[in-house]
Amino acid sequence: MITLDKISKSYGSRVLFDDVSISFNAGNRYALTGPNGAGKSTLLKIIMEIEEPTSGTVSLPEKVGILRQNIEDYKEMKVLDCVIMGNKRLWKAMQERDKLYEEEITDEVGLRLGDLEGIVAEENGYSAEADAEILLEGMGVPKECFDQIMGEIPTDFQFRVLLCQALFGEPQALLLDEPTNHLDLESIGWLEEFLFDYKGVLIVISHDRHFLNSVATHVADIDYETIILYPGNYDDMVAAKTASRDRAEADVKSKEKKIQQLKEFVAKFGAGTRASQVQSRMKEIDKLQPQELKKSNIQRPYIRFIPSEKSPGAIVMKVEGVSKSYDDLKVIEKFSVEINRGDKIGIIGANGRGKTTLVKMMAGVLEKDRGKLEPGHNVSISYFPQVHGDIVDKNSNLNAFDWLKSKYPGSYDQDIRGVMGKMLFGGDDAFKKVSTLSGGETARLILAGMMLSDHNTLILDEPNGHLDLEAVSALAWGLHEYKGTAIVVSHDRDLIDKVANKIIAFEKDGIKLYDGGLEEYLKKKKSLSS
Repeated sequence: MITLDKISKSYGSRVLFDDVSISFNAGNRYALTGPNGAGKSTLLKIIMEIEEPTSGTVSLPEKVGILRQNIEDYKEMKVLDCVIMGNKRLWKAMQERDKLYEEEITDEVGLRLGDLEGIVAEENGYSAEADAEILLEGMGVPKECFDQIMGEIPTDFQFRVLLCQALFGEPQALLLDEPTNHLDLESIGWLEEFLFDYKGVLIVISHDRHFLNSVATHVADIDYETIILYPGNYDDMVAAKTASRDRAEADVKSKEKKIQQLKEFVAKFGAGTRASQVQSRMKEIDKLQPQELKKSNIQRPYIRFIPSEKSPGAIVMKVEGVSKSYDDLKVIEKFSVEINRGDKIGIIGANGRGKTTLVKMMAGVLEKDRGKLEPGHNVSISYFPQVHGDIVDKNSNLNAFDWLKSKYPGSYDQDIRGVMGKMLFGGDDAFKKVSTLSGGETARLILAGMMLSDHNTLILDEPNGHLDLEAVSALAWGLHEYKGTAIVVSHDRDLIDKVANKIIAFEKDGIKLYDGGLEEYLKKKKSLSS
């Protein structure tokens, strides 16, 4: 069990949560939700004892698995050792044991070695490497990486190793901040299965709606300066929260209507002969005064892409025998596909297989080595890059409004302010320096620019990476409603499922096009493997 007792956290006058007491029980899987900036990661850091609360205390079980983000601290470590470090008691005992075996074996050393071997046995240390390998394989880390140094393997694999570290050693509690960020669909599925069987207490933050709906048994939602616990998964929480808010607002309206009727009675008969009735009504008015509803911090942007009046031809993109290599590494080899007007294509697959390379070539920002890649007649493309810095210069002194003005000089000021408002840059937020914008704010700024641009084809590379769940839902709706052609790279199953009518899958044996949405693709893959 994890217990928070009267926890508060504020930064100056800004209160994230105030005097919160809550228990997270073993056997339950809690999704920690709230929009960007609500305090999810801050609360998790407080539970991890990385950050101090303004007031209050946290009680934790003895063994806690934590998903670390500081890969730099592990650069010189062997991959298997990095995983085993997740069990602190075992790792400490193994380190001391190995050091003592290098010394002269005195009686005192022998006794200590006996104690250490006992700890190693208690913590299943003799099967530690085999257990670590099972986790690494599940996370999609290649076997050839197991004995390598962390700094020698790709960055996304390093993050997967740190996830294995959190899961290792049968922790009594698991604290996971964005565990699916560096995983492909297969690895996410494996992690879900692992967590289904997990018997401790899980607290997880994720922007992957499908993952939260699959994993969570409860939702701890940060809102109204507190943490509200809901049974069920993310969608259950949204439904319950909306219904509760609707009831509260209806109650306020009902009271306001009743008060107005009573005030009219008092005004009419206040100076007359019904003094006792007037007094009674005035007392009732005092009792009915509704409490002011706290404002929710949930805000959903409004994303709507309007295609150009200039309609493209029937074929939007023709790719014939395209190849691309980086030095000796062949990323894409003789790939061909035709993209038709109105297609909504989801591009999926493991990291490092070339998804970004393909869409960069489609967007015209990267040259192919060989083959033919041509946009169709009248095609105009708007592109969202995976690396925001490819479009937004964080060293610029421009504010958000001026950045949009510089990128889309033909746009009227009121149109720019209009899309900024839809993307939650209201009031003074429109004039924030782009250098100070968070990842989520930068993503919303790029999307605002796409809404201003002239296009009939959208290409988006991991657009959901920094967006909160509300913004991802709004993006999915905007792409679903879009009347043009859309090509989207994402590991977010909910986004791809809602948008795509075709799938380009980067698989181990090549790149393949599938007609149909994500669920149809997954069913086909399952039937082929069974």
